[in-house]
Amino acid sequence: MRITPISAFTDNYIWSITQGSATDDGLTPCVIVDPGDAAPVLEWLHANNGYIAAILVTHHHYDHTGGVATLLEQFPCPVYGPHSNKTNVITHPLHEGEQISLLSDTLVLEVIECPGHTLDHISFYAAPYLFCGDTLFAAGCGRMFEGEPKQYLQSLDKLAGLPADTQIFCAHEYTLANLKFAAAVEPNNIAIQQRMKETSELRANKLPTLPAELALEHATNPFLRTNLPSVKRAAEAHVNKALTSSEAVFACIREWKNSF
Repeated sequence: MRITPISAFTDNYIWSITQGSATDDGLTPCVIVDPGDAAPVLEWLHANNGYIAAILVTHHHYDHTGGVATLLEQFPCPVYGPHSNKTNVITHPLHEGEQISLLSDTLVLEVIECPGHTLDHISFYAAPYLFCGDTLFAAGCGRMFEGEPKQYLQSLDKLAGLPADTQIFCAHEYTLANLKFAAAVEPNNIAIQQRMKETSELRANKLPTLPAELALEHATNPFLRTNLPSVKRAAEAHVNKALTSSEAVFACIREWKNSF
């Protein structure tokens, strides 16, 4: 499996998934994930002799769907995404637990519903690859635009329960900023400090920090660590009151991150 980031806007990643060899005409079939902008995708396809066999959409936000219509003009193909009334680009709406088989059945993806960032958010999982849009970021999570804290935490717990070697392909290059916040929450966490050093070196060389391994997220991502005393203490100190549940801790640090 070859998974390639295509940069878009200021910090988005559109993912291209390819598997196997080119067709008789020399073109390679690709699955494109969250194409908010068509132009960089078309440029990448031209440079790599590719064509779009399918499009995956994790949620309705325009920076994930804005390029779909233009891409379909050149590459008519199925568009898989959430069962949502907030976008009209989805041709194959999906629900929790459904599977789709792409690239001549070499890519079989399971659908995971994960509301929180938006109510219609889904992720696509084909072990060990997870395409999770804006629900789970490297060292962070998305803003809670539509969901509630309990709902969002349940979604994160669902993703956190995947195997430790799961590779996270999220949709934004936010890792360094997220780690700075993680260090504010857990200043004595050596794993965060080490990851921040490695991430800074990657970004200094203009390299992506993704994919991220789920095991590393368990060690460094405060939004997956809300049940730990160190994160709870930091959240309570921030709001100067006792917090009696992981849900309350999550709500606190998500709000804290918004203004960080």
